[in-house]
Amino acid sequence: MFEIDDIVFDSRTLLKCMFGCNDWGKNHTCPSRPGFPMPWEFEKILRRYSYGIIIHTHDKKLSQKISYELERSAFLAGYYLAFSLSDCSSCETCSCVEGKECRFPKTARPAFHSVGIDVFKTVRSLGLPIDVLQNDTQEQNWYSAVFIE
Repeated sequence: MFEIDDIVFDSRTLLKCMFGCNDWGKNHTCPSRPGFPMPWEFEKILRRYSYGIIIHTHDKKLSQKISYELERSAFLAGYYLAFSLSDCSSCETCSCVEGKECRFPKTARPAFHSVGIDVFKTVRSLGLPIDVLQNDTQEQNWYSAVFIE
């Protein structure tokens, strides 16, 4: 669990998306998409929530699945504004690349960093593991979250 003040917002994450991500412009949940809110806009929106749940896995698809299922459960329990963040992994190749609409608009969600959240500082402050990977043999930590009012 986290309180909203535990989330570290830093709009510099946009720079890492723009100049460090191989998927820039190739994903419907990417900040490069027309109309996608800027990190400072997301911060204003997300700060309206009170608390949430962080999900930690070593598998991107599992992280997204769990966070969306928790979002749905929270919604059905009366938390109708519950919202999950995860690095979308619904498709092998996003339909954005083909110039087509999203195939899974109900479950596609943006990643932490794409909405201006400093994942490293946030999860470290919560006592969770995360490191910059030094080589391809290291296991990646995947994080998603569900925000609840």
